[in-house]
Amino acid sequence: MKKALFLATVLALVSCKKESQEPFGKSTQSTESVSEGESAKAKTPEDLGKEIFEGKGNCASCHQVGEKVIGPSIQEIAKIYKDKKGDIPTFLKGNAEPIVDPSQFAVMKTNFAITQAMSDEELKAIESYIYSNLK
Repeated sequence: MKKALFLATVLALVSCKKESQEPFGKSTQSTESVSEGESAKAKTPEDLGKEIFEGKGNCASCHQVGEKVIGPSIQEIAKIYKDKKGDIPTFLKGNAEPIVDPSQFAVMKTNFAITQAMSDEELKAIESYIYSNLK
């Protein structure tokens, strides 16, 4: 009888300990997932566009907000695309002619490998960021 009682106590402790640890681990993981998802959703298209523009897009190496460096400024791009009703994502996919500075097109073409690999959402975010700099 003592062995049975001891065995039942050990099983009860083990099962209680296991149950109390699983929800703790699960709730921590789900909280992290939710908070990561919420922060990703909270990012505006302009913020995402800026992040891509300055990061993996490598756009900032040639384009600055208010001044021409290698390529035209972001403000100039925004103004010309707005005036001519151009489509920035289509250009970045390589499916439209350059309308801002055709003389720099050969240099820009080298980055199409990067921009063509981007999703439509990423390209629209870049467009939103560019237009957010319109003065």
